[in-house]
Amino acid sequence: MNPIPNARRLRRHQTRAEEKLWAIVRGRRLGGFKFRRQVPIDRYFADFACWAAKLVVELDGPTHEERELHDLVRTEVLERCGYRVLRFDNDLVLADPGGVAEAIGAALRPRA
Repeated sequence: MNPIPNARRLRRHQTRAEEKLWAIVRGRRLGGFKFRRQVPIDRYFADFACWAAKLVVELDGPTHEERELHDLVRTEVLERCGYRVLRFDNDLVLADPGGVAEAIGAALRPRA
């Protein structure tokens, strides 16, 4: 199965929080790191991924309520693929985009 049509559909139908975060990370605006949206990794589509930093940013909205086990398994799979995973609630992205950008920026910085 070709994941590209599904990824394109997901990009066309973004949530407000995804639009806000994309405005922050697109075009190497965050520390010069390139992010991509709706990236197929294993059997999932990561909301945002930076291959150079091996970082995935996942946004959790109403569809994630009562799906903690699913999200836990998803995070474990992404981590086994070599990615660090950051999760943010949609409401936080909309209320404090600067704080979310700072948290992502901190995760992108090399660890001592």
